[in-house]
Amino acid sequence: MLRRALICGLSSAFALACPAGAMAEQAFPDRPIKLTVGFAAGSSTDVVSRIVAKRAGEILKQPVVVDNRPGASSSAAARAVAASPPDGYTLFVVTVANAINANSRGTVGVDLPKSFVPITLLGRVPNVLVVHPSLNAKSLQDFISLAKSKPGQLSYASSGIGTSPHLAALLFDKVAGVEMLHVPYKGSSEAMTDLLAGRVNVMFAPASTVMRYVSDGKLTALATAGAQRSPAAPKLATLAELGLRNFESSVWFGVVAPAGTPAAVQTKLASAFHEALKSEDVKAQLGTQGFEVEGMAPQAFARYMLEETDKWGRVMKDAGITLN
Repeated sequence: MLRRALICGLSSAFALACPAGAMAEQAFPDRPIKLTVGFAAGSSTDVVSRIVAKRAGEILKQPVVVDNRPGASSSAAARAVAASPPDGYTLFVVTVANAINANSRGTVGVDLPKSFVPITLLGRVPNVLVVHPSLNAKSLQDFISLAKSKPGQLSYASSGIGTSPHLAALLFDKVAGVEMLHVPYKGSSEAMTDLLAGRVNVMFAPASTVMRYVSDGKLTALATAGAQRSPAAPKLATLAELGLRNFESSVWFGVVAPAGTPAAVQTKLASAFHEALKSEDVKAQLGTQGFEVEGMAPQAFARYMLEETDKWGRVMKDAGITLN
């Protein structure tokens, strides 16, 4: 009886000494976690998220459930998660689209540093500069020379105004000293269809999307826009290697939580996602998607998001682009 009373007394004292919030943090997670994706099921963001979420859930011993909320180029989902309770149970898959949209003064963008705390970068898929074979451009220099000889005549496709392929092409125009004609589409599928048909000449598109067409001879790849060569195309040089210094354009994915999420919860989530990314099974599955796995510490990921937001903001400002 005395021993039981002593244990009860110590338990009561511990409960009084520890705020309810701190005890909840220690127990985290004690229920499923929702991972919100701002794009439709079957999209590259969705596929990557589901692969990583499954393993992260096994590590956390609670399901990590993907919740698709497409709309406004992922900004609708971003706003919803930013307004969620900062308890670690609602997370968001942030992408380059959100960094681009953050530069908007309208209703599209969400201020990433104010709205979220970083968990980790999951990885990247570099954009690849591809052209239709009818251009007969066998190298980057061939293409630049052709574009300079026909200002405003070579057309490039994108999945819409202000998207990653559009801004990559605008940056290319500036760095290479050329002028191409933008042909925006409602989505990447429509853009790729017309590029394959030769109705447009050029496109910056993720390696995971275009390399199969390059292998089939339906498109010609001139360079990758990644910071380094892609495992999906190890023989393809980067634009930087070919003389366009500091040119980098990738589709990237990361995990963030609502601002105010307790530090202990952030740390536990980051640890789980980092461990998931180290799994050989996860790396193999992501590799088949052309995805370069790259876990990143929260502080480094925060800096990366700011750098991406600033870089694409400058491109948008130079081109006079605003998003509503």
